[in-house]
Amino acid sequence: MMADRDKITRMLKTARGQIDGVLNMIEEDRYCIDISNQIQAAQAILGKANAEVLKAHVHHCVRAAVAQGDAAEKLDEISLILEKLAKK
Repeated sequence: MMADRDKITRMLKTARGQIDGVLNMIEEDRYCIDISNQIQAAQAILGKANAEVLKAHVHHCVRAAVAQGDAAEKLDEISLILEKLAKK
């Protein structure tokens, strides 16, 4: 993986902390809207982490494949990921 590992790790640990917090909120029978807000916060940080990974993939893996004249597979991968993201 060519993405900034420290940055991605921090983001994922933050998301894990938020999810742990959501689980505690559920166990404590907290207000539904507060729980929903925390779930959305976790989703947002996961989305940002995913964007960083994909950006690094394009800048390194796809760029290298294009330079080698072998980009078709990498471009297909990116297309599939974009389709998945568009369905959300």
